[in-house]
Amino acid sequence: LAATLAPGRKAVLAGHSMGGMTLMAAARRPGLREHAAAVLLCSTGSGRLTAEATVVPLRPSGFRTRLTTAVLGAKAPLGPVNPVSKRILKYATMGAGSAPDRVDTCARIVHACPRRARVGWGQVLAELEVTAEVRELRVPTAVIAGTDDRLTPPVHARAIAAALPVGLGLTELAGTGHMTPVEAPEAVTAKLRELTTRYVAITGATGANTAATSEKEDVA
Repeated sequence: LAATLAPGRKAVLAGHSMGGMTLMAAARRPGLREHAAAVLLCSTGSGRLTAEATVVPLRPSGFRTRLTTAVLGAKAPLGPVNPVSKRILKYATMGAGSAPDRVDTCARIVHACPRRARVGWGQVLAELEVTAEVRELRVPTAVIAGTDDRLTPPVHARAIAAALPVGLGLTELAGTGHMTPVEAPEAVTAKLRELTTRYVAITGATGANTAATSEKEDVA
């Protein structure tokens, strides 16, 4: 943020999944507090990630949690993108009605991730706990979740929305899975535009700043 925004300038910050977790973890950091005009959290969670995930089709139990942890941290290579791997990825991360081209896009993104990074993040997710930090995210914050998200089910989004000091509400997208920015880009973009219009100053053609808040802000 410091490298992108001048001192005193602010922007809407958005994070999907791990990006949302990163923003929550950074809630106490001076840089975020200085530069965040508003925040959008998409398809994310603040704790109990493997315990709440429903990727493994079993009833909630310690065994399911351990199995989910093992799956997320598996060191086996994903192999090539093919019809089988796309079906698996769609089941785990996307809604049943997701368009084939969007499933293909997500599959290529996931398969392009280096194995070391994927395994490392799988281990992080098993231990991540930033629930206390949610209560420190003291900027206007909106939450988006897919009703069919198996990785971070809506129970996470509801808990986050309830804990936010300056919450702007939760939008649940029916039939959408974990990949909300890819599955429902129009809804995510609309929320970002709404937050930008409301909380970020826009410099018009005349050079005059019109602000939705009393602070000096900018778009980034």
